[in-house]
Amino acid sequence: MKTTALTHVHEALGAKMTSFAGYSMPVQYKGLKHEHEVVRKAVGVFDVSHMGEFFIRGPHAEELLQKISSNDASKLFVGKAQYSCMPNERGGIVDDLIIYKTKEDEFLLVVNAANIQKDWDWIQSHNDVGAELIDASEQWSLLAIQGPKAAKAMQSLTDTDLENIKFYTFEIGDFAGCPNVIISATGYTGSGGFEIYVPNESAEKVWNAVLEAGSEDGIEPIGLGARDTLRLEMGFCLYGNDIDDTTSPIEAGLGWITKFTKDFINSEALKKQKEEGVEHKLAAFELKEKGIPRKDYPILDDDGNTIGRVTSGTMSPSLDKPIGLGYIPTSHKKEGNEIFIGVRKKKLKAEVVKLPFYKP
Repeated sequence: MKTTALTHVHEALGAKMTSFAGYSMPVQYKGLKHEHEVVRKAVGVFDVSHMGEFFIRGPHAEELLQKISSNDASKLFVGKAQYSCMPNERGGIVDDLIIYKTKEDEFLLVVNAANIQKDWDWIQSHNDVGAELIDASEQWSLLAIQGPKAAKAMQSLTDTDLENIKFYTFEIGDFAGCPNVIISATGYTGSGGFEIYVPNESAEKVWNAVLEAGSEDGIEPIGLGARDTLRLEMGFCLYGNDIDDTTSPIEAGLGWITKFTKDFINSEALKKQKEEGVEHKLAAFELKEKGIPRKDYPILDDDGNTIGRVTSGTMSPSLDKPIGLGYIPTSHKKEGNEIFIGVRKKKLKAEVVKLPFYKP
């Protein structure tokens, strides 16, 4: 199993470790619900160093990005980040990713850990414009410091004004004594905060500094279990669950990052989907009876016919109710519609709701 620069630190802290995308990662420390509430109410720090980092450089970097990504990279400026996805040629999604414009002719792509090799091969195969590609995934560590107290807790570690870093922007500056650190606000929890990109050799020093600086505000290390419940409460898609090689961005409710002001891979087919509509869409639901919806549980209609499947589900720690996402016929997606979830041979009542489940 692969390790991050901080795996030994998590083990020493007594974290429950799990294999995630081939990496040994902390799933929880003191408990999922406790860690979830720490992030919602105060501040927590995640090690997400298993994520992939690619740099695309040179005069044709933007041209390559425009071809492989659904969003419009020409709207980016230095210091701006953008959520996007890479469509495949069959209507699905190779991966979702965040694109940072770090220099006039340089972009940083942050991709999902499970897809690093697949994404790299995909981008390479479409680089017919001579852009320079660099896979820096093995050299970088990534800490996500999340929660409403994140800016206050971390301000002593940097001269960068953290309160001024707006959502989906970033700055490059000193952090915890390390130079040229990318400090971004592209969080996956819905509770605000920052992501800190540092070289592996500085990761443990920065981790310790973050925990020390945040001690007065109750900072705690947080596992990937709480990361999943936090993102689900916001309705953020998880690759491999809610989106994959077979789901289109239009079906997944990602039309807002699919811009037809340019040509990109499979853009004509996706434009047709947007204009003509799709048969199935990703829907959010709340279970109205006792039970927990899990991935791949069937979604049923009133007669018990299977009309879809759950892609993500949990007992929401913030709302204390069972919530989930799943693909259902577009005709069933109207807010307030009644559907049913097959849980252990029972047919449990659920209601289609509007995202996000949790409103900060």
